[in-house]
Amino acid sequence: MKARKAPILSSSKAIAEAASWWCACLLVSLIILLCIRDTYALQDQGNYLIRGNQEVVSKPCDEIYVVGEGETLHTISDKCGDPFIVEKNPHIHDPDDVFPGLVIKITPSQHI
Repeated sequence: MKARKAPILSSSKAIAEAASWWCACLLVSLIILLCIRDTYALQDQGNYLIRGNQEVVSKPCDEIYVVGEGETLHTISDKCGDPFIVEKNPHIHDPDDVFPGLVIKITPSQHI
């Protein structure tokens, strides 16, 4: 009776080892695939969509824009393609008095 159990246990052990080997290979393959996919994924970088190290698409600014640190009306105008920011935002009395968090309306030109 013990002679019959020994081959069954060794074949079960072999099946379990083979299954764990295939699971390990599958796990490593998935990790490699995810690393490669993340490298080529689109990233939103302000005014541009980036894939890896290449600029893919230039996207227009949203209609409502929140001024960030270090931005001026000139840089926002260049980035968003709206040369008439001051005229369309009557709450901006002094173009030099722009601060982070200021909300402005943007109407991008069609030729961006």
